[in-house]
Amino acid sequence: MEEKPLQQIINIRKEKLNKLLQQGINPFPNKFEYNYDINKIIEKFSYLSHGEVYDKESIITKGRIILRREMGKSVFCHIQDFTGKIQIYLRKDVLGEEKFKIFLELIDIGDIIGVEGEVFKTKTGELTINVKNYILLCKSLRPLPEKWHGLKDVETRYRQRYLDLIVNPEVKDTFMKRSKIISKIREVLNQKGFLEVETPIIQSAPGGAVARPFKTYHNALGTEFYLRIAPELFLKMLIVGGMEKIYELGKSFRNEGIDRYHNPEFTMVEIYQAYADYNTMMDLAKELFIECCKSLEYNDKIVYNDEDKTYEIDINNFQKFTLSELFDKYVKIPLEDFVEEKVSEDIYEKLGIEIYETSEDGKTKFKKTNKKIIDNIFEKYIQPNLIQPTFVIDYPKELSPLAKYNFYNKKITERFEFYVAGKEIANAYSELNDPIEQYERFIKQTTDEEKMVLNLEFITALEYGMPPTGGLGVGIDRVCMILTNNNSIRDVILFPLLKPNK
Repeated sequence: MEEKPLQQIINIRKEKLNKLLQQGINPFPNKFEYNYDINKIIEKFSYLSHGEVYDKESIITKGRIILRREMGKSVFCHIQDFTGKIQIYLRKDVLGEEKFKIFLELIDIGDIIGVEGEVFKTKTGELTINVKNYILLCKSLRPLPEKWHGLKDVETRYRQRYLDLIVNPEVKDTFMKRSKIISKIREVLNQKGFLEVETPIIQSAPGGAVARPFKTYHNALGTEFYLRIAPELFLKMLIVGGMEKIYELGKSFRNEGIDRYHNPEFTMVEIYQAYADYNTMMDLAKELFIECCKSLEYNDKIVYNDEDKTYEIDINNFQKFTLSELFDKYVKIPLEDFVEEKVSEDIYEKLGIEIYETSEDGKTKFKKTNKKIIDNIFEKYIQPNLIQPTFVIDYPKELSPLAKYNFYNKKITERFEFYVAGKEIANAYSELNDPIEQYERFIKQTTDEEKMVLNLEFITALEYGMPPTGGLGVGIDRVCMILTNNNSIRDVILFPLLKPNK
């Protein structure tokens, strides 16, 4: 049978809408009261034996019609709400001729209905509602995609996430898990006495990380502002003010590239604890990771499929290495040689590391910053080996402008990054609270690309005195990727950034 064009289907559904209105039926009622979500029905009545009817209670539920089979004087449908899917059974001799005819002629797949009836289990064992009455709750004017057997086009899935949620159950499951992860993080921190706070998203100067910001303009003040790249500096000012255990879970923004691991708008939680250091934060990162795993019923291991590779991750097997140890093991050249720029261009060529890049306009070729070169080496030679939960600790001062140095080795800062399945999911410091040292680090950054904006307001706050503090930032989207077994950050963000649809 030839498929009808979309506009023709929409026109037919509009005609049905008008017929409903002509019969005095409201196709968009304001409210519907029900006593069961679909999953509650399944949980409560799954014990029924084949052919058994439960007639002691009238079941009222709701859902979108996603499947329909007409069999003469009866119709079988599947309806779906956010909790699950169940079969319903409509019969002419139960509903009456007029009500049954309306369902046959004017109700479509995609419509949302409320139903009332008795629960029974068919002879084949499928839990079903024998419908004694139904009400149309929303008339849909567009058909569900691909004959309702699934939505495969990636661009459409991201742009029209609502369709993705309707037709792909695994997507709904991903975002339910994401919600559990975020709830568990808040639960753990709240139980430990941390206070959730909010700091500005629109800032006069971007700070707390090295990244390109989004710019905006405030008309009333006549001034350029920025979307925050991190909440770090404001949170540390609150530590100065005496708020000793705080966290903020929310959005940050970086005007940079989009790939499998990066979205310009992303979610992170930053946590600060006074009178603590990076070892304290390491213990907290372990606990948060384990508790998030347990919230999804992973007690021992996670299986993560990263494109063509499958990793089995022991969630209790935490490893710890210094950055120098990892360079010695995987690069075979001391980290110190790269930091002090003692490595020749021939060595970089042998490593397959490009040390020059071209400006955005394509006109100028210039050498990458030393920090970026070291990051490139780490990403190529070390990061793919960090599959089990791994803390990489003790970074050179040149790579960590906000971290406190080790008092006995001032070249090294007390910093760690936390990796799982080859992905960085957290970054932490013993926070630098020496205002003189912090000011010097700000002004010593020589190139625009690696420069963190000098924030004199933050320096002033430090001059009043910030106690020893540990700070931890966790990338929520990356954690969700691993714990929901997704390969792209876009698959764990409900509406990832896309080019405007023309």
